[in-house]
Amino acid sequence: MGTAGIAPVFALAAAVAIAAPAAMATSAKDDLLARVKARGAVRCGVAPSLPGFSMPDGRGNWTGLDVDLCRAIAATIFDDPARVSFVPLSSQDRFTALQTGEVDLLSRSSTWSMTRDTALGLRFAGINFYGGEGFMVRKALGIASAGQLGGATVCTEQGTTTELNVADFFRRHGLVSEIVTYRGSDETIDAYGAGRCDAYAYDRAGLAIQRMKLAAPQDHVILPETISKEPLGPVVRQGDERWFGLVKWVLFAMLDAEELGVGHANVETMLASERPDVRRFLGVEGDFGSPLGLPRDWAYRVVRHVGNYGESFERNLGKGSALGIERGLNALWTKGGLHYAPPVR
Repeated sequence: MGTAGIAPVFALAAAVAIAAPAAMATSAKDDLLARVKARGAVRCGVAPSLPGFSMPDGRGNWTGLDVDLCRAIAATIFDDPARVSFVPLSSQDRFTALQTGEVDLLSRSSTWSMTRDTALGLRFAGINFYGGEGFMVRKALGIASAGQLGGATVCTEQGTTTELNVADFFRRHGLVSEIVTYRGSDETIDAYGAGRCDAYAYDRAGLAIQRMKLAAPQDHVILPETISKEPLGPVVRQGDERWFGLVKWVLFAMLDAEELGVGHANVETMLASERPDVRRFLGVEGDFGSPLGLPRDWAYRVVRHVGNYGESFERNLGKGSALGIERGLNALWTKGGLHYAPPVR
């Protein structure tokens, strides 16, 4: 998502990488979980306004798939999903905010890439949404395929992987285009809606969301091509293995709960289950919370307060939401999707 081609992406990586060694040097000496407990709340970096993933209402109440993960983490620590301070961050500012300790984690639709995973002093704790980028255009242009975008002006967001993906796509297909970037997703969709570009490049699920913000959503079409793979997930700083493990296993717990058939509505009755995998998961047998610095019923707290992954997806993005996005790749591996979490044992 950027203007003058690829350069901004590497410039961003270089800028944040400079801060990484200092952040890593101090974090290894600290116990972030202990500091979070002492503070009384998790500080979670989220996207400022992305319906389905992270969005505040008029009263400042946050909802979304990424928000639910933050609440699940708070639930494991405090037995209270409300003990979260949400910090809205732009794509340009998010990694610096994490490196400098402004937030404890990012749960902000961030793509897991090699540069981000190796050069910035950060660690991706898993994948909570499998996405892929594409293009949206006005129906009036009569464009049916991304291969017809030669000579087009493309709007996208600064500081994201989309800039490089779009440049790669046009280079691979021998097409020439002009990429124009804007600071945030709202600015980008506004620019597209105002006619300052021919196409809007973004994650395909995000395009469906952003299209709802346009004056006449029905006048715009998302082209069929998926031009990249975008594994999105939570990010933490390097140097604190226990915090990394906690965030990772809270995400896994939401996925495992769905696979085990444990949800918000039945979690209390499932405490009496005779299935050994369910009993271990809910903390009835064994103690799998101690290595994470959590109580033995940590996973039970996740499901009781927030629900399993499938419930979160349907509530925020799926049929139970205004977006109506199909599970697709985000279904469990047992149902043809890619989500596959290690077991609690």
